[in-house]
Amino acid sequence: MALLEIRDVVKKFGDFTAVNHVSLSIEAGEFFTLLGPSGCGKTTLLRMLAGFEKPDHGQIILDGQDMAHVPPEKRPVHTVFQNYALFPHMTVAQNIAFPLKMEQRPEAEIKAMVQEALEDVRLQQFATRFPHELSGGQRQRVAIARALVSRPRLLLLDEPLSALDAKLREQMQIELITLQKEVGVTFVYVTHDQGEALALSHRIAVMNKGKVEQLDVPETIYSYPKNRFVADFIGQCNLLDATVTEIGAERMKIEIAGVGIAEAQKVEGIEIGTKGALSLRPEKIKLGVTLPADDADEVHFKGQVHDCLYLGDVTIYIIELENGTLVETMLPNSDPGKAKFFDDNDLVELAWRFDAGHFLPV
Repeated sequence: MALLEIRDVVKKFGDFTAVNHVSLSIEAGEFFTLLGPSGCGKTTLLRMLAGFEKPDHGQIILDGQDMAHVPPEKRPVHTVFQNYALFPHMTVAQNIAFPLKMEQRPEAEIKAMVQEALEDVRLQQFATRFPHELSGGQRQRVAIARALVSRPRLLLLDEPLSALDAKLREQMQIELITLQKEVGVTFVYVTHDQGEALALSHRIAVMNKGKVEQLDVPETIYSYPKNRFVADFIGQCNLLDATVTEIGAERMKIEIAGVGIAEAQKVEGIEIGTKGALSLRPEKIKLGVTLPADDADEVHFKGQVHDCLYLGDVTIYIIELENGTLVETMLPNSDPGKAKFFDDNDLVELAWRFDAGHFLPV
């Protein structure tokens, strides 16, 4: 049986439905992420897991026990907040020890557990410092250590890295992955950052308007989005309107609006005439002045560089096809001493394999 089961949970605030009949299960030891834009219901769902909100309908089952009427302080669940919520008048060690003192643990046990928690987050040398003497990343590690010190069954993390700068956020992501593996506690993580979710998670639930749009491992959500919302929300993606014109055993032909005929992977359950969109990631597209046309599995189109965005390690090229359709492509800047391959208005050719994209019915 799963560690945590969310069964048909609904939460309303007046006429607004924040969480709309959500059901999912989370396994012990899993790093599970609730991902979605602001207002999608992910934080409300997290607050119900913590006990700060009560569901209007449904059940939240933890270790086989219904948590509906269990107050937050009685649940084997701890929460790490975005703003750290550290006590400014307490040292690092005192902050970490606080929940153990509330549980009236013996002093010797508290000392040993605090020391272990400090080692988990590599802050042994900061035990006697106060929060204002620490960096943002160090304060966040103290908050995580305090939440983990008593080894809860479930650790909830509400956008804990959003206040950090990009480089520190990346370092903390690596530390979180390592820490979760070491302590073995189940993490439920809330974020609106798609890259963060893809990097950290065993599984992701993509939420929108109170519902789960797709629940799967990061690789599947990225490469095989279930619908246009997921495709558009997860990373950069071209969505080319298309209609199915022919269906074979493993492939099908689609007519991309105003562009032409292309092959795509067969999608089960659709018919000729089905309208939808081809979801195509920029890094899946080849780009060159001319490209070899000897691969029967590729589709080729000509275009012109409309714009470009230099990002250091890669450059994003916006290609205008002959009919005016704009397609986003991505090339790594891997050649020594070369910052860009193409300039605005350059004539180019682009190509992708039939299985590079994913057809999404309307």
